[in-house]
Formats: sequence, structure tokens, C-alpha cells
Amino acid sequence: MADFIRILIAILLPPLGVFLEVGLGKHFWINLLLTLLGYIPGIVHAVWVIAKH
Repeated sequence: MADFIRILIAILLPPLGVFLEVGLGKHFWINLLLTLLGYIPGIVHAVWVIAKH
């Protein structure tokens, strides 16, 4: 259930979803950059990071 909530957060605000999963690591900064360049790539990356962990 926690992953489902994180995925919902990742859809609304991708960097927050990644931050809740892995903290301020490299994946957070990559996701922030992807979200700034395009919202959809940020969502895809966030869901991937959450599913991977």
C-alpha cells in the first residue's frame, strides 16, 4: 500500500516521490532535471525508481 501512495505522489510531483523513496541521492537530482525538462519523463523515472526499490 505504501508503494501505491508513493506512485500517486510521483504522478503529482515526481521529485517528491523519488525523495520519499531514496532521499537526496543521484536519482532525486536526475528526476528533478527530467521533471524540469519535461513532466512526463520525470513521472516515468519516478515510477521506475519506486518500482525498482
